[in-house]
Amino acid sequence: MAPHVVIPVDKNWEFRQADKQDAQFLPVSQFPTNVHLDLQHHGLIPDAFIGKNELAVQWVGEAQWTYRTTFAAQAMPAGAKAVLAFDGLDTFATVVLNGATILETDNMFIPERVDVTSVLREQNELTIHFDSAFLRGCKLVEEHPSHKWGCWNGDTSRLAVRKAQYHWGWDWGPMLMTCGPWRPINLEVYESRLADLHADSVVDKSLSRANVAVTAAVEGKADKVRIDISLEGKPVASETADASSGSATVSFLVDSPALWYPIRYGKQPMYDISATLLSGDEEIDTLSKRIGLRRAELIQRPLQDQPGTSFFFEVNNIPIYCGGSDWIPADNFIPRISRERYYDWVRLVAEGNQFMIRVWGGGIYEEQAFYDACDEMGMLVWQDFMFGCGNYPAWPALLSSIDREARENVKLLRHHPSIVIWAGNNEDYQYQESENLTYDFANKDAESWLRTDFPARYIYEKVLAEACAELIPGTFYHPGSPWGAGLNTRDATVGDIHQWNVWHGTQEKWQNFDQLVGRFVSEFGMQAFPSVKTIDAYLPLGKDDPDRYPQSSTVDFHNKADGHERRIALYLVENLRYAPDPLEHFVYATQLMQAECLASAYRLWKREWRGPGKEYCGGALVWQTNDCWPVTSWSIADYYLRPKLAYFTVKREMAPVSIGITRRVHSHPRDRYTRVNVDVQTQIEVWGSNLTLDELAVDLVLKAWDVESGEETFSQTVAAGTRLPENRSTELAALDVPVRQRDAGEEGRTVVAAYLVDADGRQIARYVNWPEPLKYLHLQKPKALRAQLTADGKAVDISAEVPVKGVALECEDDDVKFDDNLVDIVPGEVVTIGVRGATADTKIETRYLGML
Repeated sequence: MAPHVVIPVDKNWEFRQADKQDAQFLPVSQFPTNVHLDLQHHGLIPDAFIGKNELAVQWVGEAQWTYRTTFAAQAMPAGAKAVLAFDGLDTFATVVLNGATILETDNMFIPERVDVTSVLREQNELTIHFDSAFLRGCKLVEEHPSHKWGCWNGDTSRLAVRKAQYHWGWDWGPMLMTCGPWRPINLEVYESRLADLHADSVVDKSLSRANVAVTAAVEGKADKVRIDISLEGKPVASETADASSGSATVSFLVDSPALWYPIRYGKQPMYDISATLLSGDEEIDTLSKRIGLRRAELIQRPLQDQPGTSFFFEVNNIPIYCGGSDWIPADNFIPRISRERYYDWVRLVAEGNQFMIRVWGGGIYEEQAFYDACDEMGMLVWQDFMFGCGNYPAWPALLSSIDREARENVKLLRHHPSIVIWAGNNEDYQYQESENLTYDFANKDAESWLRTDFPARYIYEKVLAEACAELIPGTFYHPGSPWGAGLNTRDATVGDIHQWNVWHGTQEKWQNFDQLVGRFVSEFGMQAFPSVKTIDAYLPLGKDDPDRYPQSSTVDFHNKADGHERRIALYLVENLRYAPDPLEHFVYATQLMQAECLASAYRLWKREWRGPGKEYCGGALVWQTNDCWPVTSWSIADYYLRPKLAYFTVKREMAPVSIGITRRVHSHPRDRYTRVNVDVQTQIEVWGSNLTLDELAVDLVLKAWDVESGEETFSQTVAAGTRLPENRSTELAALDVPVRQRDAGEEGRTVVAAYLVDADGRQIARYVNWPEPLKYLHLQKPKALRAQLTADGKAVDISAEVPVKGVALECEDDDVKFDDNLVDIVPGEVVTIGVRGATADTKIETRYLGML
């Protein structure tokens, strides 16, 4: 029997506009590809990311496009078949091989396989015609007038099309309607092949053993499969099984398994599982996967002293406080995202002390490289199915397509140990609530859901739920995000919530995040401008562009959020003194604003991680990790992987050990001046968060300074030898703001710093708390602010003679990377920040609040 042969069909591709007379075929820019990349490569459209060029390329998404190639095929062995495998076609495609139509597609997310044995020749021409997804979507909307169409973001036509929803535009991204062969195409020739390989593993509660059931699916007449398991190149187990029924399952018991742990809690060993298809003694085909053995659970149980239930993840019996972020596609043009770029992104997240990435439901089921990176770096993944912010239809053909989509993608991704939860959609239940669509959680008659004005419930609670129950029974399925046992999605006592009452909604002050907590906050955020270098990159004339100022039409064009001007202005004017000029300082002000906001959320919500039975908040995922183009958005790192200042404050708050302070009285200093003969005192509360698995003995040291004079007004070890139990936050102290005397306003100009010092005298945590709002402070400009690169070029030492808020290190060289940034400086202390990529000639500059 001849072996299974896989031949990439990735050469000689060319494209042209199909609905334009006399359009000539041109070579593609790469493969896989899409039409925008190819048109831009030939100079037929401008770069859509520059200036307002998005508007100039809208015609592309309403045109029709043809791709074609030629390839040779050798004579097939007797009894063999030929299959063309299309890993991804975007989206409405008609595929013609040698003049015969072999496939029509309408779902970007479904890989297709077509038997072309009867059509294949020695020399072949393969043509793929792509119709406009936008126009086809509009037609489908017209064909289904009884459905109650509606969505947030983009055009309602997107709801009818199984294509990445962000291609219609979002409140952080442009409308760029792509098409093309976006994933590989291969010709396969075989008599028999391995169609799938899956390992279902169960680690027992003691963690001392794992049962691993490996199943290989077989197509063809070959009837034996050898299954091998190895770890770091060393054989663990091997067995040959009969596959005459079309599959073979072999079960292994692994004693003392090498367990896969989230980052910081252990290593990430990966077992290699391979299947070899045998015909007699001949090896016909091989297929391999890398898996991690771990015990992962979502814990939802009653809590002590508070209503509702917990919502947190436990991996290998370790409760994990899942601080992390929400991931969108890293580019509007997915085929140009390299494997290396995926690894760079995940590494950035991991180095930022994050534990979880949520793959958001308006993008794509990500490339294997993304999940491989998460597996290797110990990042937990929350995986959405690809539905977001709308009322999706559910006619029979669409339901069938969605069922295939779900099953194919679950099978593609289920071997990744990083994925610990699948969720049915993003905010579709919230949309249902906002529009008062029919939803009765008590009604379990699934067929009746299809007859309501919210038929998508059938997708989330039946189609997707059944696919997950069948294919990944050991992985938790969550009907939506947010979702909580059929209750209102804003119920903070169950499930997860999206907390948008800072920025959206009631536009609360971020200082009140402690009142906006949920059992698991899977979205929240604050916008900030990207790096000035990123802005210069999208301005047509760069630094010389006349629109190089914050309120310009081009800069506004690169912010897609409705009302962004008012919201940014609101949070700036509530908190900071700032000016729109120069651009560099305005960018700094918005990034400081975002950094303070996000740090406040992590600090206050992590305080609610209080130990067994008191997991009042089990995680916080900031919206969002990244950008798909250069833009002002909620991201903590921009399109070019340049971290915003908030990246560093999040990193500090998610450190293994951290310390927090809050001022319990939230009166503004101006309010105190209006009160006559009333002694207003502000109390500070101090807590420590220990996310390690070891109990710590620490001293709590508090210091205070007058922000105006720089004079130290307090220095004391408030608590000595205090226990900081493992994996929880612990209250440490509550006292009045330490001032010399209770004269009017002194509390409002006192800066308090808290330090945790271990038994060896090492400072292991630090936090500086300022009176708020910061705009009321009479900040002094330091005369001796020092930011000095050390002799070995591996660190920067920062110090000043007065309290300085938000010192940011800046360097023109993108190869220079700082381990921390945006630090608060107090007198008598040197803060050392690690740096990579610096040389003796590296010039480092500083920026801080109040420098202008």
